[in-house]
Amino acid sequence: MHLRPKQYNDPIYGFISIPTPLISDLIQEPIVQRLRRIKQMGLSYLVFPGAQHDRFQHALGALHLMTKAIQVLRSKKILISDSEAEAVQIAILLHDIGHGPFSHALEGVISAHRSHEELSIILMESLNEKYLGKLNLAIQMFKDQYTRPFFYQLIASQLDMDRLDYLKRDSFYTGVPEGNINTERILSMLNVSEDRLGIDLKGIHSVEKFLLARRLMYMSVYLHKTSYAAEEILIRIFKRAQFLHQKGVHVNGNKTLHYFLNKNSATFSRDSIQYYCELDDHDVMYLLKQGQAHSDFIFSSLCKQILNRKLPKIEISNSPVDESNVMDKQKSILNTYPVDVNDVSYFTFQGKIEIKTYNHSKHPILMLDKKGNFLEIDSVSDQFDAEMLRKTSIKYYWCYPKTLE
Repeated sequence: MHLRPKQYNDPIYGFISIPTPLISDLIQEPIVQRLRRIKQMGLSYLVFPGAQHDRFQHALGALHLMTKAIQVLRSKKILISDSEAEAVQIAILLHDIGHGPFSHALEGVISAHRSHEELSIILMESLNEKYLGKLNLAIQMFKDQYTRPFFYQLIASQLDMDRLDYLKRDSFYTGVPEGNINTERILSMLNVSEDRLGIDLKGIHSVEKFLLARRLMYMSVYLHKTSYAAEEILIRIFKRAQFLHQKGVHVNGNKTLHYFLNKNSATFSRDSIQYYCELDDHDVMYLLKQGQAHSDFIFSSLCKQILNRKLPKIEISNSPVDESNVMDKQKSILNTYPVDVNDVSYFTFQGKIEIKTYNHSKHPILMLDKKGNFLEIDSVSDQFDAEMLRKTSIKYYWCYPKTLE
């Protein structure tokens, strides 16, 4: 029996209506409700206190925008059947169900180097078995295997419903106005020609603002140095917990988390998927809260850094870190903390951050003129700095304890 379709009151768009009984049923699935317990922006709340929103809100927002996109395209005489509409709505609703605790923070660490997109497909296929093949078309679209590619472009491209929602939503909750794009205007400019997605040429300025907003959000929010340092510490907490657990040292945590602290979880079997579906932010936060009193100095110190926001100093530069400075800091750590040389990397570490906000080679944004011809955006825009947006910007970082400055 289907649950009665309902509405959700969203702070960004107002009331979001659920379009079909099947989608309403899918929303009630535990694997979708689990998204309520996974923060959309990981540990960014340590920098932006308002960034407490979750993946469930984002999934509903992306679904809402997809519904609007379908309405716009149909109004422009693009033939979209009811089954196609429902399938693309399902695909965008479920696009993030593969995310683990704190979203991108532990991606690939818990999930044996699998991306959240790969896990989303696995979980969608599992749901498809339960719903007797009713998600077949949605999965085809999600995998870009459907004969009409514009549906995939609405799900995952350089200008998709996922990006439109998270930019506007994250801007709202962080209080960073640079990301507040005009989604209504962009949606109204969507069009399709030869089953490929394009933007009506008169909407070019809205697209330019979207691209600029995305770059600014990456530079000032998504890759903010403090939240980046926090995520690096969280990764080290989990790896230290794995190390201790596999040595036979007790680490407080529930059965679900303990499964992923075992070596055997690396294969990511059917059992792994079952446990993964039960894992969320609360499991990891419980590990941290219990860990701050652990007898292992490294584990307890790292947990306290997150819980008490006593994060390491992080320096960002355009060139690699001077190795002599790193070695001096390592010596200071060895003289200050009860750790050996093999454990120094828990407290001081370095790496690089790559920023590329527009991938020209993968579903570039195409403008559509009145004759139905596709034009690449950099050929018609006098504001679009193609070189800047296509370029991969590389920044180098170095973290070390503030008490050793």
